[in-house]
Amino acid sequence: MRVALRIHFTADDLTRVRFAARPAPLQELHAALATAVLPGAGTAPLFGRWRRRILRTLPDAAAPLAALAPAGRAPLFLDVLGDTLAESFDLIRATRPGLVRSELERVHGAGPAPGWLRGLHAGEETAWQTVRRAQRAAYETVLAPVWPVVQDLHREEFTRYALTAAAHGVAAALTALAPGTRLHEGVWEWPGAEGRDVRLGGRGLVLLPTFHHTAGPLLQDRADRPERPVVLTYPAGPGLAPPAPEGPGGPGSPDEALAAVLGRTRGDVLRLLAEPRTTTELARALGVSNATASAQAAALRGAGLVTTTRTGRSVRHERTALGALIVTSTPHARRP
Repeated sequence: MRVALRIHFTADDLTRVRFAARPAPLQELHAALATAVLPGAGTAPLFGRWRRRILRTLPDAAAPLAALAPAGRAPLFLDVLGDTLAESFDLIRATRPGLVRSELERVHGAGPAPGWLRGLHAGEETAWQTVRRAQRAAYETVLAPVWPVVQDLHREEFTRYALTAAAHGVAAALTALAPGTRLHEGVWEWPGAEGRDVRLGGRGLVLLPTFHHTAGPLLQDRADRPERPVVLTYPAGPGLAPPAPEGPGGPGSPDEALAAVLGRTRGDVLRLLAEPRTTTELARALGVSNATASAQAAALRGAGLVTTTRTGRSVRHERTALGALIVTSTPHARRP
Protein backbone atom coordinates (compact mmCIF):
# COMPACT_ATOMS: atom_id res chain seq x y z
CA MET A 1 0.00 0.00 0.00
CA ARG A 2 1.51 3.34 -1.06
CA VAL A 3 1.17 5.85 1.75
CA ALA A 4 1.13 9.55 0.96
CA LEU A 5 -0.16 11.42 4.02
CA ARG A 6 1.17 10.38 7.43
CA ILE A 7 -0.07 12.05 10.62
CA HIS A 8 2.22 11.33 13.57
CA PHE A 9 0.68 11.18 17.06
CA THR A 10 2.38 11.31 20.42
CA ALA A 11 0.69 9.73 23.44
CA ASP A 12 -0.46 13.23 24.44
CA ASP A 13 -1.93 13.83 20.99
CA LEU A 14 -4.17 10.77 21.24
CA THR A 15 -5.68 12.24 24.40
CA ARG A 16 -6.17 15.59 22.65
CA VAL A 17 -8.14 14.42 19.62
CA ARG A 18 -11.48 16.17 19.51
CA PHE A 19 -14.36 16.45 17.09
CA ALA A 20 -15.49 19.95 16.09
CA ALA A 21 -18.69 20.67 17.99
CA ARG A 22 -20.33 22.29 14.96
CA PRO A 23 -19.56 22.93 11.29
CA ALA A 24 -17.36 25.91 10.37
CA PRO A 25 -19.09 27.92 7.62
CA LEU A 26 -15.99 29.32 5.92
CA GLN A 27 -14.16 25.99 5.96
CA GLU A 28 -17.18 24.33 4.35
CA LEU A 29 -17.44 27.18 1.85
CA HIS A 30 -13.78 26.89 0.87
CA ALA A 31 -14.16 23.11 0.46
CA ALA A 32 -17.24 23.64 -1.74
CA LEU A 33 -15.50 26.24 -3.90
CA ALA A 34 -12.48 23.97 -4.33
CA THR A 35 -14.82 21.20 -5.50
CA ALA A 36 -16.53 23.58 -7.91
CA VAL A 37 -13.43 25.02 -9.58
CA LEU A 38 -10.67 22.40 -9.42
CA PRO A 39 -10.60 19.69 -12.13
CA GLY A 40 -11.26 16.27 -10.62
CA ALA A 41 -12.13 17.68 -7.18
CA GLY A 42 -15.78 16.68 -7.44
CA THR A 43 -15.94 13.51 -9.50
CA ALA A 44 -18.74 11.87 -7.48
CA PRO A 45 -21.89 11.44 -9.62
CA LEU A 46 -23.95 13.88 -7.55
CA PHE A 47 -21.55 16.78 -8.18
CA GLY A 48 -21.63 17.17 -11.97
CA ARG A 49 -24.75 19.31 -12.35
CA TRP A 50 -24.10 20.98 -9.02
CA ARG A 51 -20.71 22.25 -10.23
CA ARG A 52 -22.17 23.65 -13.43
CA ARG A 53 -24.98 25.36 -11.52
CA ILE A 54 -22.62 26.88 -8.93
CA LEU A 55 -20.23 28.22 -11.56
CA ARG A 56 -23.16 29.65 -13.50
CA THR A 57 -24.86 31.34 -10.55
CA LEU A 58 -21.96 32.67 -8.48
CA PRO A 59 -22.47 36.47 -8.35
CA ASP A 60 -19.86 38.93 -9.57
CA ALA A 61 -19.31 40.03 -5.99
CA ALA A 62 -17.69 36.62 -5.29
CA ALA A 63 -15.14 36.98 -8.11
CA PRO A 64 -12.32 38.34 -5.86
CA LEU A 65 -12.06 34.91 -4.23
CA ALA A 66 -10.71 33.48 -7.49
CA ALA A 67 -7.92 36.07 -7.46
CA LEU A 68 -7.24 35.50 -3.78
CA ALA A 69 -6.84 31.73 -4.23
CA PRO A 70 -5.68 31.09 -7.83
CA ALA A 71 -5.91 27.44 -8.93
CA GLY A 72 -7.11 26.56 -5.45
CA ARG A 73 -3.91 27.73 -3.72
CA ALA A 74 -5.44 29.57 -0.77
CA PRO A 75 -3.40 31.72 1.64
CA LEU A 76 -3.22 30.23 5.12
CA PHE A 77 -4.89 33.19 6.79
CA LEU A 78 -8.21 32.05 5.29
CA ASP A 79 -8.06 28.88 7.42
CA VAL A 80 -10.20 29.75 10.44
CA LEU A 81 -12.74 27.78 12.49
CA GLY A 82 -15.27 30.41 13.47
CA ASP A 83 -18.70 29.07 14.41
CA THR A 84 -20.41 31.86 12.46
CA LEU A 85 -19.58 33.93 9.40
CA ALA A 86 -19.09 37.05 11.52
CA GLU A 87 -16.68 35.29 13.87
CA SER A 88 -14.81 33.81 10.90
CA PHE A 89 -14.44 37.23 9.28
CA ASP A 90 -13.09 38.68 12.53
CA LEU A 91 -10.54 35.86 12.87
CA ILE A 92 -9.30 36.41 9.33
CA ARG A 93 -9.07 40.18 9.85
CA ALA A 94 -7.03 39.64 13.03
CA THR A 95 -4.22 37.93 11.06
CA ARG A 96 -0.82 39.52 11.62
CA PRO A 97 0.10 41.82 8.69
CA GLY A 98 3.40 40.00 8.24
CA LEU A 99 1.63 36.68 7.68
CA VAL A 100 -0.84 38.26 5.25
CA ARG A 101 2.03 39.62 3.16
CA SER A 102 4.09 36.42 3.26
CA GLU A 103 1.11 34.26 2.33
CA LEU A 104 0.09 36.50 -0.57
CA GLU A 105 3.69 36.36 -1.82
CA ARG A 106 3.75 32.57 -1.44
CA VAL A 107 0.55 32.19 -3.44
CA HIS A 108 1.20 34.86 -6.07
CA GLY A 109 4.99 34.85 -6.26
CA ALA A 110 7.61 37.29 -5.02
CA GLY A 111 6.61 40.90 -4.58
CA PRO A 112 3.20 42.46 -3.91
CA ALA A 113 0.13 40.65 -5.15
CA PRO A 114 -1.47 41.86 -8.41
CA GLY A 115 -4.50 44.11 -8.86
CA TRP A 116 -6.76 44.92 -5.92
CA LEU A 117 -4.77 42.47 -3.78
CA ARG A 118 -2.05 45.09 -3.49
CA GLY A 119 -4.38 46.83 -1.08
CA LEU A 120 -4.65 43.66 1.00
CA HIS A 121 -0.85 43.36 0.93
CA ALA A 122 -0.68 46.93 2.26
CA GLY A 123 -3.33 46.32 4.93
CA GLU A 124 -5.95 48.66 3.50
CA GLU A 125 -9.38 48.32 5.10
CA THR A 126 -11.21 48.65 1.78
CA ALA A 127 -9.39 45.56 0.49
CA TRP A 128 -10.47 43.56 3.57
CA GLN A 129 -14.05 44.71 2.98
CA THR A 130 -13.78 43.32 -0.56
CA VAL A 131 -12.80 39.93 0.88
CA ARG A 132 -15.68 40.01 3.33
CA ARG A 133 -18.24 40.90 0.62
CA ALA A 134 -16.89 38.17 -1.68
CA GLN A 135 -17.11 35.48 1.00
CA ARG A 136 -20.59 36.59 2.02
CA ALA A 137 -21.82 36.54 -1.59
CA ALA A 138 -20.36 33.08 -2.18
CA TYR A 139 -21.83 31.76 1.05
CA GLU A 140 -25.32 33.01 0.22
CA THR A 141 -25.21 31.26 -3.17
CA VAL A 142 -23.42 28.03 -2.29
CA LEU A 143 -24.13 27.21 1.35
CA ALA A 144 -27.03 29.23 2.73
CA PRO A 145 -29.70 27.11 0.93
CA VAL A 146 -28.35 23.89 2.47
CA TRP A 147 -26.77 25.06 5.72
CA PRO A 148 -29.46 23.49 7.96
CA VAL A 149 -28.74 20.17 6.24
CA VAL A 150 -24.98 20.61 6.77
CA GLN A 151 -25.71 21.12 10.48
CA ASP A 152 -27.82 17.95 10.61
CA LEU A 153 -25.18 15.91 8.81
CA HIS A 154 -22.47 17.23 11.12
CA ARG A 155 -24.46 16.10 14.15
CA GLU A 156 -24.89 12.65 12.61
CA GLU A 157 -21.15 12.39 11.91
CA PHE A 158 -20.33 13.63 15.42
CA THR A 159 -22.60 10.99 16.93
CA ARG A 160 -21.12 8.22 14.79
CA TYR A 161 -17.59 9.17 15.84
CA ALA A 162 -18.51 9.46 19.53
CA LEU A 163 -20.24 6.07 19.61
CA THR A 164 -17.35 4.35 17.84
CA ALA A 165 -14.80 5.96 20.16
CA ALA A 166 -16.81 4.95 23.23
CA ALA A 167 -17.25 1.36 22.08
CA HIS A 168 -13.91 0.66 20.38
CA GLY A 169 -11.47 3.44 21.23
CA VAL A 170 -10.00 6.49 19.49
CA ALA A 171 -7.90 4.51 16.99
CA ALA A 172 -10.94 2.63 15.67
CA ALA A 173 -12.99 5.84 15.55
CA LEU A 174 -10.32 7.64 13.52
CA THR A 175 -9.95 4.93 10.89
CA ALA A 176 -13.74 4.51 10.69
CA LEU A 177 -13.94 8.12 9.48
CA ALA A 178 -11.89 7.27 6.41
CA PRO A 179 -12.11 3.63 5.24
CA GLY A 180 -8.78 2.51 3.80
CA THR A 181 -6.68 4.44 6.31
CA ARG A 182 -4.91 2.82 9.23
CA LEU A 183 -3.38 3.90 12.55
CA HIS A 184 -0.20 1.93 13.23
CA GLU A 185 2.45 2.66 15.85
CA GLY A 186 1.20 6.18 16.35
CA VAL A 187 1.01 7.06 12.64
CA TRP A 188 -2.31 7.60 10.84
CA GLU A 189 -1.70 6.66 7.21
CA TRP A 190 -3.86 8.01 4.35
CA PRO A 191 -3.21 6.28 1.01
CA GLY A 192 -3.62 8.43 -2.07
CA ALA A 193 -3.72 11.77 -0.22
CA GLU A 194 -1.31 14.67 -0.65
CA GLY A 195 2.18 13.44 0.18
CA ARG A 196 3.48 14.87 3.46
CA ASP A 197 4.36 14.00 7.04
CA VAL A 198 2.54 15.97 9.74
CA ARG A 199 3.92 15.73 13.27
CA LEU A 200 1.40 16.85 15.85
CA GLY A 201 4.03 17.11 18.57
CA GLY A 202 1.53 17.38 21.42
CA ARG A 203 -0.71 19.96 19.72
CA GLY A 204 -3.59 17.54 19.27
CA LEU A 205 -5.98 17.17 16.35
CA VAL A 206 -9.42 18.62 15.57
CA LEU A 207 -11.65 16.56 13.27
CA LEU A 208 -13.96 18.52 10.97
CA PRO A 209 -16.14 16.72 8.41
CA THR A 210 -16.91 18.37 5.08
CA PHE A 211 -19.89 17.44 2.93
CA HIS A 212 -18.90 19.32 -0.23
CA HIS A 213 -15.48 17.81 -0.91
CA THR A 214 -14.72 14.22 -1.86
CA ALA A 215 -11.17 14.46 -3.24
CA GLY A 216 -9.26 13.86 -0.01
CA PRO A 217 -8.40 15.41 3.36
CA LEU A 218 -7.57 19.09 3.84
CA LEU A 219 -5.08 19.99 6.57
CA GLN A 220 -4.85 23.22 8.51
CA ASP A 221 -1.40 23.27 10.11
CA ARG A 222 -0.74 26.88 11.14
CA ALA A 223 2.99 27.21 11.73
CA ASP A 224 2.37 30.79 12.91
CA ARG A 225 0.09 29.52 15.70
CA PRO A 226 1.99 26.56 17.25
CA GLU A 227 -0.26 26.64 20.32
CA ARG A 228 -3.27 25.65 18.22
CA PRO A 229 -4.14 22.06 17.25
CA VAL A 230 -3.88 20.82 13.68
CA VAL A 231 -7.28 20.68 11.96
CA LEU A 232 -8.13 17.80 9.63
CA THR A 233 -11.07 18.49 7.33
CA TYR A 234 -12.06 15.10 5.94
CA PRO A 235 -14.65 14.10 3.31
CA ALA A 236 -17.67 12.59 5.06
CA GLY A 237 -19.75 10.11 3.09
CA PRO A 238 -20.57 10.42 -0.60
CA GLY A 239 -20.91 14.22 -0.55
CA LEU A 240 -23.80 16.60 -0.15
CA ALA A 241 -24.43 18.21 -3.51
CA PRO A 242 -27.75 17.13 -5.08
CA PRO A 243 -28.47 17.15 -8.83
CA ALA A 244 -29.82 20.51 -9.99
CA PRO A 245 -33.33 20.33 -11.49
CA GLU A 246 -33.87 21.51 -15.07
CA GLY A 247 -37.64 21.60 -15.26
CA PRO A 248 -40.57 19.37 -14.30
CA GLY A 249 -41.02 16.06 -16.03
CA GLY A 250 -38.11 16.36 -18.47
CA PRO A 251 -34.83 14.51 -18.59
CA GLY A 252 -33.33 16.98 -16.13
CA SER A 253 -36.19 16.81 -13.64
CA PRO A 254 -35.46 15.73 -10.05
CA ASP A 255 -37.15 12.34 -10.52
CA GLU A 256 -35.15 11.54 -13.65
CA ALA A 257 -31.90 12.84 -12.19
CA LEU A 258 -32.42 10.75 -9.06
CA ALA A 259 -33.16 7.64 -11.11
CA ALA A 260 -30.05 8.22 -13.25
CA VAL A 261 -27.83 8.27 -10.17
CA LEU A 262 -29.50 5.67 -7.92
CA GLY A 263 -31.55 3.54 -10.27
CA ARG A 264 -35.33 3.68 -10.66
CA THR A 265 -36.28 1.39 -7.76
CA ARG A 266 -33.88 2.90 -5.24
CA GLY A 267 -35.03 6.37 -6.22
CA ASP A 268 -38.62 5.27 -5.61
CA VAL A 269 -37.65 3.85 -2.21
CA LEU A 270 -36.03 7.12 -1.21
CA ARG A 271 -39.08 9.12 -2.24
CA LEU A 272 -41.44 6.74 -0.42
CA LEU A 273 -39.46 7.23 2.78
CA ALA A 274 -40.72 10.79 3.18
CA GLU A 275 -42.32 9.05 6.16
CA PRO A 276 -40.73 6.03 7.91
CA ARG A 277 -41.95 2.71 6.55
CA THR A 278 -41.46 -0.94 7.33
CA THR A 279 -40.02 -3.35 4.80
CA THR A 280 -43.48 -4.78 4.18
CA GLU A 281 -44.96 -1.33 3.59
CA LEU A 282 -42.19 -0.51 1.13
CA ALA A 283 -42.69 -3.78 -0.71
CA ARG A 284 -46.44 -3.18 -1.07
CA ALA A 285 -45.95 0.39 -2.31
CA LEU A 286 -43.34 -0.71 -4.85
CA GLY A 287 -45.11 -3.90 -5.91
CA VAL A 288 -42.04 -6.04 -5.17
CA SER A 289 -41.14 -8.79 -2.73
CA ASN A 290 -40.04 -8.09 0.84
CA ALA A 291 -36.59 -9.41 -0.03
CA THR A 292 -36.24 -6.95 -2.92
CA ALA A 293 -37.43 -4.03 -0.81
CA SER A 294 -35.02 -5.00 1.96
CA ALA A 295 -32.10 -5.25 -0.49
CA GLN A 296 -32.83 -1.82 -1.99
CA ALA A 297 -33.07 -0.26 1.46
CA ALA A 298 -29.79 -1.91 2.43
CA ALA A 299 -28.04 -0.39 -0.60
CA LEU A 300 -29.33 3.07 0.30
CA ARG A 301 -28.28 2.53 3.90
CA GLY A 302 -24.75 1.71 2.77
CA ALA A 303 -24.64 5.06 0.93
CA GLY A 304 -25.74 6.96 4.04
CA LEU A 305 -29.16 7.82 2.61
CA VAL A 306 -31.33 5.59 4.83
CA THR A 307 -31.24 4.33 8.43
CA THR A 308 -32.85 1.08 9.57
CA THR A 309 -34.05 0.13 13.05
CA ARG A 310 -35.46 -3.16 14.29
CA THR A 311 -38.22 -3.43 16.90
CA GLY A 312 -39.04 -7.03 17.63
CA ARG A 313 -39.82 -8.62 14.26
CA SER A 314 -40.49 -5.29 12.56
CA VAL A 315 -37.81 -3.51 10.50
CA ARG A 316 -38.38 0.20 9.93
CA HIS A 317 -36.57 2.41 7.40
CA GLU A 318 -36.15 6.19 7.45
CA ARG A 319 -34.37 8.75 5.27
CA THR A 320 -31.28 10.47 6.65
CA ALA A 321 -30.74 14.22 6.25
CA LEU A 322 -28.63 13.53 3.16
CA GLY A 323 -31.34 11.32 1.66
CA ALA A 324 -33.98 13.98 2.28
CA LEU A 325 -31.83 16.67 0.66
CA ILE A 326 -31.26 14.64 -2.49
CA VAL A 327 -34.98 13.97 -2.93
CA THR A 328 -35.97 17.58 -2.28
CA SER A 329 -33.28 19.24 -4.43
CA THR A 330 -35.72 21.70 -6.04
CA PRO A 331 -36.00 25.50 -5.70
CA HIS A 332 -38.56 25.20 -2.90
CA ALA A 333 -36.00 23.34 -0.78
CA ARG A 334 -34.25 26.58 0.11
CA ARG A 335 -33.50 28.03 3.49
CA PRO A 336 -36.72 29.13 5.24
